[in-house]
Amino acid sequence: MPSALRARCHLLLVFLAALRGQGRYLEVRDAGEDEPFLLLSEDLKRELSAGQIYRRSLRCIDMLSVEGQFSFTAEQPQLHCAAFFIGEPEELITIDYDFVNIDCRGGDFLKVFDGWILKGEKFPSSLDHPLPTSQRYVDFCESGNIQRSVRSSQNVAMIFFRIHQPGNGFTVTVKKNANLFPCNVISQTPSGRFTMVIPHQHRNCSFSIIYPVVIKISDLILGHLNGLFLKKPSAGCTGMGDFVELLGGTGLDPSKMFPLADLCHSFHGSAQMKIGCDNTVLRMVSSGKHVNRVTFEYYQLDLQELENRKENSIEEFCFPSI
Repeated sequence: MPSALRARCHLLLVFLAALRGQGRYLEVRDAGEDEPFLLLSEDLKRELSAGQIYRRSLRCIDMLSVEGQFSFTAEQPQLHCAAFFIGEPEELITIDYDFVNIDCRGGDFLKVFDGWILKGEKFPSSLDHPLPTSQRYVDFCESGNIQRSVRSSQNVAMIFFRIHQPGNGFTVTVKKNANLFPCNVISQTPSGRFTMVIPHQHRNCSFSIIYPVVIKISDLILGHLNGLFLKKPSAGCTGMGDFVELLGGTGLDPSKMFPLADLCHSFHGSAQMKIGCDNTVLRMVSSGKHVNRVTFEYYQLDLQELENRKENSIEEFCFPSI
């Protein structure tokens, strides 16, 4: 299977049934072609009552969006495995080690990563996460019983693991906790509405939508006047302590994406942009001097419109238009 097609197939399986028919060009390094990502359906979420604990086995490459207890037992050497966990935008994820039987001295490992990393790209990016990259990994072989519970800083987290000996494995419990001020978010769906609030905090927050979308910003409060500026080499919001930017690209890391538009000033009304990139990010940069807030909605671009734009050979990056 060609690498580009394989990458498309992996991401189709990652981001819910709504992604069917759309390629995202991301892949887990060294993942086997037949190892699917798996998300649990909304029907299953409804069936789980508050008192039940959902349990199932993990695959070598897996993805889950519900709480529960998950176990992995190697039937053969598994050298490149990862499990991705995602919650709602207003949730944090806690991963507890319940049972671990791996051979750390023999080259096994079990690591939790605060965020997602795919094909060498991280979300949140190093610019948007409160911790340096080295501290975003928690290695069981190094911490052992010292740190048996890890909480994410956003609605996504993951574990990497390598197990050589058949029969060895581990069990983890995944829980979700409320996040009053969600900052960095990966959307589970191709459409939605969200309000991001940064209350007097010097931080950067990114909302990632892994689809080509129409994004409509209906309310932006930065303590300034009106303004929307398409990004140009000599223009933009350089020097402004608080602003919102729209980014587009094919990878996961917002810091490696192409800047498409800057919003430097507050407004009430509607600012709309069509972005034909595989990944669209709304990123708020905050100086900490204001309570910044942005409300936006988004929905997936029509496939026919994307194809027509490509046939017309429009050269603008990812076909941005207002």
